[in-house]
Amino acid sequence: MRLYNTLTRREEPFAPLAGNTVRMYTCGLTVYARGHIGNFRTFVCLDVLRRTLKYLCGHHVRQVMNFTDVDDRTINGAQKAGIDLRTYTDRFIAEFREDTRALGLEEIEEMPRATDEPNLRAMANMIAALERNGHTYRSDGSIYFKISTLPEYGKLARLDQQGMRPGARVDSDSYAKEDARDFVLWKGHRDGEPAWEFPDVGVTPGRPGWHIECSAMALRLLGEPPIDIHAGGIDLIFPHHENEIAQSEGATGKPFARFWVHVEYLIVDEQKMSKSLGNTYTIPDVVEKGFRPSAVRYLLLSAHYRKQLNFTWESLGSAEKAVQRLTDCLARLAMVTGSGAHAAVTAEVGRAREGFAAAMRDDLNTAAALGAVFELVSSVNAAIDTGGIGTDDVPVVQSAFDEFDRVLGVLGLRRAEDEQPPVPVDEIERLIEERHAARRRRDFAAADRIRDDLAARGVLLEDSTAGTRWKRK
Repeated sequence: MRLYNTLTRREEPFAPLAGNTVRMYTCGLTVYARGHIGNFRTFVCLDVLRRTLKYLCGHHVRQVMNFTDVDDRTINGAQKAGIDLRTYTDRFIAEFREDTRALGLEEIEEMPRATDEPNLRAMANMIAALERNGHTYRSDGSIYFKISTLPEYGKLARLDQQGMRPGARVDSDSYAKEDARDFVLWKGHRDGEPAWEFPDVGVTPGRPGWHIECSAMALRLLGEPPIDIHAGGIDLIFPHHENEIAQSEGATGKPFARFWVHVEYLIVDEQKMSKSLGNTYTIPDVVEKGFRPSAVRYLLLSAHYRKQLNFTWESLGSAEKAVQRLTDCLARLAMVTGSGAHAAVTAEVGRAREGFAAAMRDDLNTAAALGAVFELVSSVNAAIDTGGIGTDDVPVVQSAFDEFDRVLGVLGLRRAEDEQPPVPVDEIERLIEERHAARRRRDFAAADRIRDDLAARGVLLEDSTAGTRWKRK
């Protein structure tokens, strides 16, 4: 597999450093609000990367995705809500887990919270190592990283060394692009804020800065550096990921991560998402509009992860039609009754498999991979129309779609959604029988009423020579 490495600005062959296990860290959600579709573009694309490494490349994956549950925004949110930090962030963590299940993300091996005691201890130990190595100074109860002590600072973001401001401090957890200044590792205690202390390593009462959290959790849970992949949204390159490198390499003296993978922005109607524009849609917002999470997943992975994706309601509607085209093809396939096998079908399946695998191994080119899938859909539909497919071909085609979906995760998600229709299955089946009875006695008005009533409730009936099948609207 080849992956684009932000650190080197080029595509490189990828394989795990040691053995067959990929050690991957993903920057997760800062839990001061429910995650929006822009966040989930990153998480869906990285879920596809995880699945590609596992199911296509045959690697084991050990992944860590964190929850940032202590930073300026979570503390401010808890204070405004009048509740403690843990209670405040619990809500958004629960909602995140609900949304990841809705979008079909695989379970990740480790999902730590920054405020878990072992992680706070790891942060304190890393700060102590940085102090021993001469990379810190203290002021007003806080501990800062001194960027002038690390000559390679800025290598990920390609910062202009002349434009850096060593000696000028920044206490905010996030700050302006390319405003490179000494950054806070540990913030001295302030009234009304949570505080921890680790006197045995010289860390006085306070709380961690945002950047130290991920460095410490990555190395505590994934082991000795360098880890194989560090991933996140493109907005994290600076300052967050740049500062993670500085902390980790300053503390250990070793490279932090071999590959840096970044997912481009999702924009909405050609505009950046913002609360002022009212376009920071969540998954429940999308569902309320009548769309299904499987269509959202399809849309979020449909473009190459390193290209901006423009979200519109029209594009989501097109994604829904694409998913329906996939499911309709498989439904037609299941109704094939002709016997035998056909060499042309086997050849088309082979081409689709090769095209899909080549595209996914080429820096996760999901757009080209989907192209290979839909070429097979067209071929299968044409073969069904002309009788050029038999029952012996069916499992061959189905197996190929299963392989594609282990990586893409759309069809399995759609099937899970279909298993929970808006109308109970036994009621649907009873109404189908009543409709059949109405048609046999030529009461077509009653039959149409049943069909229309189900459609209004989100269930569509499709008639064919093989019978009537239902699907979610």
